[in-house]
Amino acid sequence: MSTPYPFTAIVGQDDLRLGLLLNAVSPAVGGVLVRGEKGTAKSTAVRALAALMPEVSVVPGCRFSCDPASPDPACPDGPHADAAGVPRPARTVELPVGASEDRLVGALDIERALSEGVKAFEPGLLADAHRGILYVDEVNLLHDHLVDLLLDAAAMGASYVEREGVSVRHAARFLLVGTMNPEEGELRPQLLDRFGLTVEVSASRDTDERVEVVRRRLAYDDDPEGFAARWAEEEGALRERIAAARALLPRVVLGDGVLRQIAATCAAFEVDGMRADIVMARTSTALAAWAGREEVTADDLRQAALLALPHRRRRNPFDAPGLDEDKLDQTLDEAGGDRGQDDEDPDPGPDGGGDGGGGGGGVPPQADGEDRTPPRADGGADDTPSHAPEGAPDAPGRPAGGEQRPVASAEPFRTKTLSVPGLGEGAAGRRSRARTEHGRTTGSRRPEGALTKLHLAATVRAAAPHQRARGRVGRGLVVHRDDLRQATREGREGNLVLFVVDASGSMAARQRMSAVKGAVLSLLLDAYQRRDKVGLVTFRGREAEVALPPTSSVDAAAARLESLPTGGRTPLAAGLLKAHDVLRVERLRDPSRRPLLVVVTDGRATGGPEPVALAGRAGRLHRSEGTASVVVDCETGYVRLGLAGELARELGGTAVTLDELRADAIAGLVKDVTAAGRAA
Repeated sequence: MSTPYPFTAIVGQDDLRLGLLLNAVSPAVGGVLVRGEKGTAKSTAVRALAALMPEVSVVPGCRFSCDPASPDPACPDGPHADAAGVPRPARTVELPVGASEDRLVGALDIERALSEGVKAFEPGLLADAHRGILYVDEVNLLHDHLVDLLLDAAAMGASYVEREGVSVRHAARFLLVGTMNPEEGELRPQLLDRFGLTVEVSASRDTDERVEVVRRRLAYDDDPEGFAARWAEEEGALRERIAAARALLPRVVLGDGVLRQIAATCAAFEVDGMRADIVMARTSTALAAWAGREEVTADDLRQAALLALPHRRRRNPFDAPGLDEDKLDQTLDEAGGDRGQDDEDPDPGPDGGGDGGGGGGGVPPQADGEDRTPPRADGGADDTPSHAPEGAPDAPGRPAGGEQRPVASAEPFRTKTLSVPGLGEGAAGRRSRARTEHGRTTGSRRPEGALTKLHLAATVRAAAPHQRARGRVGRGLVVHRDDLRQATREGREGNLVLFVVDASGSMAARQRMSAVKGAVLSLLLDAYQRRDKVGLVTFRGREAEVALPPTSSVDAAAARLESLPTGGRTPLAAGLLKAHDVLRVERLRDPSRRPLLVVVTDGRATGGPEPVALAGRAGRLHRSEGTASVVVDCETGYVRLGLAGELARELGGTAVTLDELRADAIAGLVKDVTAAGRAA
């Protein structure tokens, strides 16, 4: 077994270390979510925490780590009457992003259950993590159905495995620790709320600190055991401090005045539900115990709020995380005005060393990868209608050629559902129809590999003709492996939604860019809710560019969109060809994820020879490859050329106006996007 990097050797990252240590002191805090850029010791710190956790006493031979002092009465390996405990180190169990459902919750032998009535159960990772740490790296990339299973287990403290009326239950109480890079996409609000605390981490910009990080890491890589031995004394002292804080925790006083401050703070920041109040109370007592005190102070409350509330305030992926610390201080002061004499002038106690300094958990740095580079000027003439010659004078009211500054987007709205036709097999999501592991049953097939979803009726039909030949006696059904049938199910998949946005002068000249940005933001929010990947291609001036390669981070796409300048001609064909290049690469990377092309334009094309004809050929290229598409027509005014509709026909897709895109619009119902090959 490899020697883990010592927890006390981690340089800086005070918030990260404090969040993990508070959960070690009080597992009831509910775990911690670590958000930050890559290469910031997130995984290193989590794996190092296990060495500091106290040993647990388990029933010998129990695969579910039952506590001999209070064994689980429903344990599949039980009952455990008067069993002597055996100590073992606390476990850190890692859940891979690509794990299957059976690997997480365990597998039940359906064949033996049907033919013998035996619950032959192989435990999964949730059983291994009981009374330990369940670590999910890149938790934001976890499949939805695994997230749902984690939510259920975390809420109930137990895992249930159901297979056609045969069920197994076992205890599954664990410290949930997740790490994620926000640039790769956000978490569902339901899972965010399950994490007790959240911390933001980033690489230090201090030269001396960075040098020390590199020095220690190189020393560890050269001699892991020797490096760990040099930090053994510090590790032992920290382990003793955790044990002392755990022993002190039941004696920490949480008075009514403190509870009023907690309630007032959660109400002031409009967090949903009551979990935030409970987590903040538990975190405050853990902070007091960690500092060696038996009374919660105002500083404990402030620190607890900074750790427990930021991730519970996000209403959509475009909201910046963090708290207004001035508002927090004001709320705590106002709510603390009526506190009793016992709560005045608290002893500040120990400062906790470097593990909790700096008022951690404050407003984090932006981690959405937003590009702040100055906009470039392409020097091209302003956009003109497709029928006007190049170099024609600007129309009245149209700004002169050149780049326009970015404009703010209009308010997002709820959009109609755009979906890819047919039946896919992509990653689980909420947009288009697909064959999935979860959903309504549509048929059956012979299983390929392990049986996961039994189709009971089809299995009985397959076994029934062979009962006499198999010597069936009595009422039992004789079932062989060849009789088992896997249920085929239909659910929803997530797609790759690639936006191709017209940022030319014609969009700015008629003051349409604000409405266009609002529409794209609305579609991005819809993509977030439907678990899609998104990408952004823009075209203006003389060329097109990939503003954002396909990613799960819709807030990164929103940031690119907000800073998008406008101006110049309309190289529509270049935008479509650039989108074709992006989709070609993505088909190689993720062939099962079907694309949806969303072109946001008024359909005008200028610049170069025969721009309209060239755009038509680029559209037919997408159509020939079966790319589902929709054109959001941004043309306004009494006189309309209908060029966006012509582009939609070349793409083999559908055209929809900005007004028709709204879910509450009366006309223009848009559900399925016409695929290539269907009649235009």
